[in-house]
Amino acid sequence: MKTLRKLTFIFGLITILSSCSSTNLLTMSVTEPAIVYLPKSIEKIGVINRSLPNENKKLVENLDKILTIEGKNLDKDAANEAVKGAFESLIKTNRFSSVKNLDTINLKSVYPGVFPPAIDWASVNRICEQNEVQALFVLSFFDTDSKIHYKTQNVEVTGPLGVKIPAIEHHATLATLVKTGWRIYLPSEREIIDELVMSDEIFVTGKGINPAKAIATIAGRKDAVNRLSYNFGYSYPPRIMPNRIRVSREYFVRGTDNFKIAKRRAQTGDWDGAAKLWAQETNHPKSKVAGRAYYNMAIINEINGNLDEAIVNASKSYTDYKNKRALNYLNILRYRINQQNELKRQEE
Repeated sequence: MKTLRKLTFIFGLITILSSCSSTNLLTMSVTEPAIVYLPKSIEKIGVINRSLPNENKKLVENLDKILTIEGKNLDKDAANEAVKGAFESLIKTNRFSSVKNLDTINLKSVYPGVFPPAIDWASVNRICEQNEVQALFVLSFFDTDSKIHYKTQNVEVTGPLGVKIPAIEHHATLATLVKTGWRIYLPSEREIIDELVMSDEIFVTGKGINPAKAIATIAGRKDAVNRLSYNFGYSYPPRIMPNRIRVSREYFVRGTDNFKIAKRRAQTGDWDGAAKLWAQETNHPKSKVAGRAYYNMAIINEINGNLDEAIVNASKSYTDYKNKRALNYLNILRYRINQQNELKRQEE
């Protein structure tokens, strides 16, 4: 009963604090420029698998030989899945007139887990000309690294006569690190415009009456590695596309009756109606109220896409009325203007 009262008190306190807050939270959608700039003139893309399975991986023990059937061509097949993911993702962007999987190009690297030396530009130009593409998305390396961990557990098993007898059960956990390296070659600029490493780890477990039996029960590793590799490839091309994200902003809801009414209008989606009341409060005799009003006017201008006007209002809120929250918001708005300018450049 005492615990229930305590929880009720905490919940009530949270509710009171929330209702007493001077601000509300809103979210809005904004477009960020692509992480990697690929000129609009580039309309034909080639995808190349340059990776080569590392044939010299060390086996932890002879027990690992049990995994060779499932792991046969593991790196090769998973690397192909990564390229397939990138190829399908590039097509889905609808950004290019042509996307080609250049699977006959014999470019190999024997550098496991690290970027190899860049392809020389003479070769890049030759590949592009022969295949009528303007840029190359290259899986530069693909590597998996597996480690086996064992532990034992005391259990009871049914013996031949139906009697329970103590035994030791072996548990094996196979951790597989998957690591990929991607590059984008732009021959027109003789530049590698992006270089990215993507990695993650997969865990599968098995158990048995001895270590060999425990490993033998491990299943699904190859499928899991293939899925992860495909996802790596699929998630790479969006780096060249503008990104739509949600951002959060706080706006003031307390100070005068107009702020309270504006809060209710904003909650119903009537932001223009809320803005009319905030505009009235910019002339309020109390500097704290006027500062909040100018801050909120900056918010409504950002919502409407008027970033320059938003900066004017946020600046006034901070410089004339000492609203400290407005200074941080100014930095956010300036960053957004820089991002917007970069987005316009990318769209030219």
